[in-house]
Amino acid sequence: MIEQLFHFIEQSPTGFHAVDTIKNMLKKAGFVQLKEAEEWRIAGGGKYFVIRNGSSIAAFTLPEGKIMGFHMAAAHSDSPAFKLKEHPEMTVEDQYVKLNCEKYGGMILSTWLDRPLSVAGRVIIKENGEFVSRLVNIEKDLLMIPNVAIHMNRDMNKGVEYNPQTDMLPLYAGIEKKDSFMEEIAGAAGVKKEDILGSDLFLYVREKGKIFGADGEFICAPRLDDLECAYALTEGIIRAGNAECYGNLAVVFDNEEVGSGTKQGADSTFLSDILTRVKESLGKNDSWLCQRIAKSFMISADNAHAVHPNHPEKADPTNRPYLNGGIVIKYHGSQKYTTDGVSSAVMEDICKKAEVPCQKYANRSDIAGGSTLGNISAAHISVDTVDIGLAQLAMHSAYETAGAKDIQYLVKALEVFFKW
Repeated sequence: MIEQLFHFIEQSPTGFHAVDTIKNMLKKAGFVQLKEAEEWRIAGGGKYFVIRNGSSIAAFTLPEGKIMGFHMAAAHSDSPAFKLKEHPEMTVEDQYVKLNCEKYGGMILSTWLDRPLSVAGRVIIKENGEFVSRLVNIEKDLLMIPNVAIHMNRDMNKGVEYNPQTDMLPLYAGIEKKDSFMEEIAGAAGVKKEDILGSDLFLYVREKGKIFGADGEFICAPRLDDLECAYALTEGIIRAGNAECYGNLAVVFDNEEVGSGTKQGADSTFLSDILTRVKESLGKNDSWLCQRIAKSFMISADNAHAVHPNHPEKADPTNRPYLNGGIVIKYHGSQKYTTDGVSSAVMEDICKKAEVPCQKYANRSDIAGGSTLGNISAAHISVDTVDIGLAQLAMHSAYETAGAKDIQYLVKALEVFFKW
């Protein structure tokens, strides 16, 4: 399963590509695509998926008979990266060409330095009077963000504050290739440069995933947060098939790393729109849906911080997850994570049925933690929700570390959840 995860990550340099990869997995498993701008015809026993903005996707299955409620799981498709600005080329002393970009999400800036990078995303063209999106991935080592030599900054190892506008711009070419970047993008998209009307392009790390450790017990790869969970959700709902009494729904949102407040984020109507259209397609009323939602459950899956081997003091005194320790249930007193006593009990029961270990995470009370999409999504669809993830190190690094066993635990637990 590790190699399949690595392949998934390699095929998913951006959220747009992650959704396209998930789409292909679902189609291969017999799921039928629905479109938001068209009428839906669905039936009991069916398997379907719908995409919004090319960067969020939701797959759902329906039982043959009566629907008691919905078992839902959510993850996100995006990871911290650098987004290219419009007119990205910049020349330096008539010798170099670099690219102008800006931060997307909160990242560890230094980890992007001195690594082979490239560009991926989408371009928008017009075909037959309609705007059409084309995926782009320049599959070669194209860029590098070079560090300043130690000789030019003798205090570097005492700590450096990187300026995103001056320190983090990637070197693209020598001056003879000036004005060629968008030609390169057009060629990768299979279109003419003049046909490109818009774009969403990101830098991505070219290094592939690897297994390491004395016994191969660890993995490292770019974008583990949160493609590891996105992959597990997709595998889980495919393996589970159609449940006997519950509708299953696995949704991968975009833009979690920048607050989820977009039309394709967890703070949008995407999830509620899907449930409303399922209700209408089955000829049911609002009261029917409210009753089913009251009997539903959601798993919000986004990776968690493992105890760090060099800085164990950064972890909470009593809730200390480790790599390969199993699924992490996440808690937060101020509800940045939605887990409560009820949802925690349900998740522990799921893990017990799946015969996989689970562990607990909470922030140190004097260290502010991050947030995720569970509480945002639950504000739109008010169901019992648990926040979980897999333990990892160096979250938001360009290259992250996790446990080799944990991905199997999560896939197995989600399969049991969707069969429940």
